[in-house]
Amino acid sequence: MTIPNLITILRFCLVPLAVLCITSGAWGWAFVTFLVAGISDGVDGFIAKRFDMRSELGAVLDPLADKALLVSIFVTLGIVGVVPVWLVILTVFRDFMIIGAVLVSWVMSQPVQIAPLMLSKLNTAVQIAFVALVLFARGTGWPFPFLIEVGSILVTLLTIASAAAYLRQWLNHMAG
Repeated sequence: MTIPNLITILRFCLVPLAVLCITSGAWGWAFVTFLVAGISDGVDGFIAKRFDMRSELGAVLDPLADKALLVSIFVTLGIVGVVPVWLVILTVFRDFMIIGAVLVSWVMSQPVQIAPLMLSKLNTAVQIAFVALVLFARGTGWPFPFLIEVGSILVTLLTIASAAAYLRQWLNHMAG
């Protein structure tokens, strides 16, 4: 168990706290929790690379912690009515589609290489920025309706494009 892995596990523990903050209307604390989770993601990555503490476990846990946080917050924001439910469904469906494709390829003895596409990294960055903006706007009381609308559109377009790219890659893999 490395220090970066311990930090990642602590990030997992921030997920229920963030959800609790959102559902109780503690928007400022929700933003701070999300910010701490984001900083911890950067810190664990830095430590892992700088001090050669990379591990196979960390390579699996780190993106899972990121997804657990993002998906949980998106779902919670949808439940409390801050983010449109259709956007929540779209973002969560994309992740389930990717997981499903990996599982199907594994069951069919054609394991697919799991590597994030550059488009997917951009999608994740925009989703993170969108969630941060929504939480910040709620936490500070400073409404950013135009930026939130633009963020919703960017998240939608990038999520669809990323899902399509992964689906195309998976179909080519399964055919080939």
